Amino acid sequence: MASWNPLGPPPSDAREKESYLSSAAAATKYWTTWTMKKAAVVAHYGFVPLVIIIGMNSEPKPQLYQLLSPI
Repeated sequence: MASWNPLGPPPSDAREKESYLSSAAAATKYWTTWTMKKAAVVAHYGFVPLVIIIGMNSEPKPQLYQLLSPI
């Protein structure tokens, strides 16, 4: 069973192969950049709520104002 390839079948000659590899590199770069941008947004908006949730589930159970105070 052959796997699906979004770039089409592999090329036969050298020039087509170079173009095929550069388009694969461009697709990889695009998706890597897209993923990192989304991960940065998730980390930016998710860090403080994560710290509060972890703090609320720890022992002894602190009050919310104790978690948010700098002291």
